[in-house]
Amino acid sequence: MAEKRNGREEVSVSQAAYMEALQEKINNYSNLLYRIAFLQLKNNQDAEDVVQETFYQLVKCRKEFETPEHEKAWLIKVTLNGCRKVWRSAWYRHTDIVPAGELPERSQGEAVGAMEADVLEKERNREIMEAVLKLPRRYREVIHLFYFQQMSVKEIGAVTGRKESTITSQLTRGRELLKKNLREEYRYE
Repeated sequence: MAEKRNGREEVSVSQAAYMEALQEKINNYSNLLYRIAFLQLKNNQDAEDVVQETFYQLVKCRKEFETPEHEKAWLIKVTLNGCRKVWRSAWYRHTDIVPAGELPERSQGEAVGAMEADVLEKERNREIMEAVLKLPRRYREVIHLFYFQQMSVKEIGAVTGRKESTITSQLTRGRELLKKNLREEYRYE
């Protein structure tokens, strides 16, 4: 009888440790994955659904990762695949509008010194994010991963399954489109 209790206690302790590790992963990666999903889908609810599905896949497969970078790359890839799944749905193919005020806000920890500077910076960031959201998906995806997630061309290629030369070309074309859009719409130079 004592052995069975110890076995149950061991299972509950290991399960508790697993749940604690899972909660830590959710805390570490949920914001990153949400921003990636939102940038791709332009919709809060769809982005939240994709992130939730990503963590469900993590729980379901109980995969052991070699390094934290490998884990992060796997989560990003699952998130991007989830976004593609949403894009293929009939509903999503017929809607492509970003409601006003639905852009994700910056975190409170990123406050700039003076209130005026903060307001101007928020407005500038919002305008840049809107311009990025107007880019075609293939450019939007690589621009976000390169600039916002600071991933290298090689890492982006591994996550998206594209050649490095393709990523470089898409970054170049995306930058050109972004520059053109910002000059025309917001008169940036």
